[in-house]
Amino acid sequence: MTENTSLPAGRLYGVGLGPGDPSLMTVRAVQVIAEADVIAYHSARHGRSIARSIAAGHLRADHIEEPLVYPVTTGTTDHPGGYQGAMDEFYAESAARLAVHLDAGRTVAVLAEGDPLFYGSYMHMHKRLADRYPTEVIPGVTSVSAAAARLGTPLVEGEEVLTVLPGTLPEEELTARLASADSAVVMKLGRTFPAVRRSIERAGRLADARYVERATMSGERTGALAETDPDSVPYFSVAVLPSRVDRTPDLSSTDSGEVVVVGTGPAGPLWLTPETRGALASAEDLVGYTTYLDRVPVRPGQRRHGSDNKVESERAEFALDLARRGRRVAVVSGGDPGVFAMATAVLEVASADPYRTIPVRVLPGVTAANAAAARAGAPLGHDYAVLSLSDRLKPWEVIAERLRAAAAADLVLALYNPGSASRNWQVGKARELLLEHRAPDTPVVLGRDVGGAEESVRIVRLAELDPAQVDMRTILIVGSSQTVTVRRGAGEGGGEQIVWTPRRYPEPSAAPSEK
Repeated sequence: MTENTSLPAGRLYGVGLGPGDPSLMTVRAVQVIAEADVIAYHSARHGRSIARSIAAGHLRADHIEEPLVYPVTTGTTDHPGGYQGAMDEFYAESAARLAVHLDAGRTVAVLAEGDPLFYGSYMHMHKRLADRYPTEVIPGVTSVSAAAARLGTPLVEGEEVLTVLPGTLPEEELTARLASADSAVVMKLGRTFPAVRRSIERAGRLADARYVERATMSGERTGALAETDPDSVPYFSVAVLPSRVDRTPDLSSTDSGEVVVVGTGPAGPLWLTPETRGALASAEDLVGYTTYLDRVPVRPGQRRHGSDNKVESERAEFALDLARRGRRVAVVSGGDPGVFAMATAVLEVASADPYRTIPVRVLPGVTAANAAAARAGAPLGHDYAVLSLSDRLKPWEVIAERLRAAAAADLVLALYNPGSASRNWQVGKARELLLEHRAPDTPVVLGRDVGGAEESVRIVRLAELDPAQVDMRTILIVGSSQTVTVRRGAGEGGGEQIVWTPRRYPEPSAAPSEK
């Protein structure tokens, strides 16, 4: 019988040290460091390690120390795999060094500033070793929590959502995410600070943004981000966009407010653009048709002014009056506010005295036509016309003339406001007019409540279009002579039915040559 003399594997610990102040280390972190055989920590080439300096008071003379020195930080590298190749090789070599200790039965504690699994270098060791050795991660106080504590400002409250972003994101992406955020923290500043500042300003949040450097550490600095010198910003700093709840408006300001007309798309939050989300979040007053206002989440401190769908001019004037008193107002519209919606009503009133000096912006939204077309396939793939069948604001004779002209031009048609309980004859009349120019089997998309709980998208032949199946929540898309309907999927007659209009239009027939 052969005796097994192999040593049991050691244990790996990822130890969160907190944001910098040694007194913010957890009791468990101190305990693990005291019991470890090996202490590993990352550092730059200069050899100084912030993680080691935080834990220095708990290190013993007999600890085996393993400095994991980055081959490159912000500089360049001649590694054949570039920066990523150099870092991947470094992490693999570092994991191999720690594995030697673990195989020898030693306990290894890898020190990490903040929390080990929150933008920390420890995670690269964890991914390479945790499946091979017993492992425990000791959480730590993050720089996000430390920054909020040092500012004395709530990060999020109630139903708000905190967004944490790296400053290394592309500027456009960072701007979009900040515009839609309730509150946010941007990390990894340093050389990224100028782009981060521009992103925050473009997102309309610069006035609220705060700056925190080395929270809880020696050299800590806090202040308004707008007043921070870009050349003085180190890597260990964060930008904070705090909670909007209980934000106090500047009532002493003599500047006028503004009106932003936003489109919510055809349904709920999934259809909002980041820019629209930001405008809705920063508004002090929301004005709109009650059905559309109900799509916008309730925020503490915001005033909501709902009204009936038939008072557009009054609604626009009310919003502009609020802005004239210094309020930031969002006028909420369905779909795109410039397509049969509130933008025209607001701009019409804003073009007259006494509202000419009130700033008005219009933010686009996903239209009902685009939404229904996407669900059905691509029926708007070529030239198309958009018409409203409602004769409430224009006579039916004008509608009929435009229908004939668009049909004669062989345009795909997107028909808004096709019918209602009090107006149900227009669809039948429109079908008759279109059949004068279109084949009976021309595909028609009926999109109802697209994106909503009662969504229904059907494709029928023009000759079989039934007015009884159409209401004000329905949009119609009538194909051209080139629009194609195809059933895709396995089996004869199976699969989904889609409709699309080719981008290429047939060349006109060549005239016969003269003899």
